[in-house]
Amino acid sequence: MPNLPLTHLSAWQRPLTRRGFLDVTARSAAYLALARALAGCGSSDGAGAGGAVRGRIGAIGALAPSADVPGLLIPPGFRARILAQANQIVPGTPLVWHTDPDGGATYATEDGGWIYVSNREFLPGGVNALRFDAQGAVVDGYTVLPGALTRINCGGGITPWQTWLSGEEYDLGLLWECDPRGVGQPQPLPALGMFAHEAAAVDPRTNWVYETEDKPDGRFYRFIPDTPNVGGRADLSSGRLQVMQVQAAQDAVASACVGDIFAVQWRDVPNPTPVDLSVIPLPLSMVTDALAGVLPLFTATRHQVPESTAFRGGEGIWYHDGLIYFTTKGDRRVWAHDPLAQTLTCVYDDDAFPQPVLDSVDNIVVTPGGDLVIVEDKAEPNQQAVALCADGRIVPLVEVSGQDGSEVTGPAFSPDGRHFYFSSQRGPGANASTGTAGITYCVSGPWFVP
Repeated sequence: MPNLPLTHLSAWQRPLTRRGFLDVTARSAAYLALARALAGCGSSDGAGAGGAVRGRIGAIGALAPSADVPGLLIPPGFRARILAQANQIVPGTPLVWHTDPDGGATYATEDGGWIYVSNREFLPGGVNALRFDAQGAVVDGYTVLPGALTRINCGGGITPWQTWLSGEEYDLGLLWECDPRGVGQPQPLPALGMFAHEAAAVDPRTNWVYETEDKPDGRFYRFIPDTPNVGGRADLSSGRLQVMQVQAAQDAVASACVGDIFAVQWRDVPNPTPVDLSVIPLPLSMVTDALAGVLPLFTATRHQVPESTAFRGGEGIWYHDGLIYFTTKGDRRVWAHDPLAQTLTCVYDDDAFPQPVLDSVDNIVVTPGGDLVIVEDKAEPNQQAVALCADGRIVPLVEVSGQDGSEVTGPAFSPDGRHFYFSSQRGPGANASTGTAGITYCVSGPWFVP
């Protein structure tokens, strides 16, 4: 979620009037619906989701202050460390870590180690990477997407062919495909649409790309490549961009409860790139005009299909076991799209619980065991990463404490499941100011059980 000092990028606020609390019976039904939606798992969907791990989130104890890292609450028996801090050289590497760390993911390497990539949500943007050995020690750091090319890189997504899709979050934003190893050149993907990209997920059965848009009236998109090359690397340079239309009134979607299922269809977007992209990066004046909402002769992508359904601030997205999960921060919901059944289901809504453990939704990662791990972004000094477990439990995993104006970003597990990576986007003492701070952490321990 952006926190730039621009009016159209304001943070979401909790409504003063709630829809009301469900009674005890309805709350129980909500838990049951959530458990059913997340159950039936056990398959793995690749890097960044735990890799070789086949278990589920274990019996994590009550969080307590870390003995090693101030400002963190972690489970008993776990340990924490700071991996990188903004504007400082990452120890053991030549890399100066970026400010405003956001979306992240991990990728296994041939030597038994792995790579963690991290976006920078600022002007300039970009993506940095840390490489780890098999013991989890940092052995290298480098840039995979130069900030001079991109702006406001927010969320992203892994691909089955092991690249990173990094999204620019403003009205002229693109997805960029990056090589986590830093070898291949990053490529802009204009065919996947120009809009305020938050995150992306690829269905490996089709190599279709699903995309969220972080706007108060954002849309949910999918991209169908002309050459999907299922089982290999899809060609993302050409194809059809489509936008979801829920087969129900907008008010019905806005008032959806846990367990509600809607039929959906998809509409072609007439002009996925409504601004000339012959020069990339775009001129800074065009970017600032777009951010200020005064770009002339520009019809936003989300407004091109009036029948399409608006979602209140699309955030994280992840493919797992045949479903596409995504979050919407404006109504604090988690949705599951079934591409085969062509349905959309509400699987979590914090209004279903009188005292919700998770009352903000942002980035998301789904473990191979089927647990949804979601991080919070809200106007409070204490924010968590929370697991919505396949057995119905809702479990806090870590908490960033006393860091006003920050948010938790970039959740990802190492492929062996021992290490959980995440960032405090602005860190302690930044007071919501952007472009100056940010800390990336690692919390290690027995996260998973068979």
